[in-house]
Amino acid sequence: MITNKKILELKQIKRDFVMGTEIVRALKGVSFDVYAGEFITIMGSSGSGKTTLLNILGCLDKPTSGDYLLDGVNVSKMSRNELARLRNNKIGFVFQSYNLLPRTSALENVELPLFYNAKYNAHERKERSMNALREVKLEGREGHAPNQLSGGQQQRVAIARALVNQPVMILADEATGNLDTRTSYEIMALMQDLNQQEGKTIVFVTHEPDIAAFSNRTVMLRDGKVVRDTINENVRSAREVLAALPPADDY
Repeated sequence: MITNKKILELKQIKRDFVMGTEIVRALKGVSFDVYAGEFITIMGSSGSGKTTLLNILGCLDKPTSGDYLLDGVNVSKMSRNELARLRNNKIGFVFQSYNLLPRTSALENVELPLFYNAKYNAHERKERSMNALREVKLEGREGHAPNQLSGGQQQRVAIARALVNQPVMILADEATGNLDTRTSYEIMALMQDLNQQEGKTIVFVTHEPDIAAFSNRTVMLRDGKVVRDTINENVRSAREVLAALPPADDY
């Protein structure tokens, strides 16, 4: 359920990069808000400013000018250490390449963000991580290493890791990019469940229109500017799309 609480506020965000003697203006005054409970996709072709915006949203980079408020906190004015703390507490990241530690179990991968949070002891870390794995339907797989899991299962571990700190936002970067069609839709069904049943705020960066159709709203970037910001009136159900696919053996 979408509320009137703003999770993200972007006000005239600009980001310039100096390349030799030239200044590349990657973002040219991007403004939009994201409310708690929204599932928003950010789209744009290569060079649109999508990656630069993602890095700013994820507190991995700071804008050259403009204001970015995350859960009411003005990120633009924070130090590197303050950004790192905010990132760990407020944002759950899901990456295209999963970013799991290869010789570490699913459970230990999910526990990682909690090691930077002094308020949890070992027992609490394990309990919270097991709960996160249950949320993504991976009970019984907690002892498996990434190479013992399918691509879709690895991405579920990554989503559990993103959830474990109970962030205010899940930030996903092309999270279905390395998956086949069926597995992509399974991950999107999970994302829709987290959004609709758990009320998670999701910002999902993608270049695929069929993936964007599962979200409530799409922001389109081109040449560093927002060229379209539309509510998706007919949100597709990933579970229904999955059910309509041919059986896995024929696929």
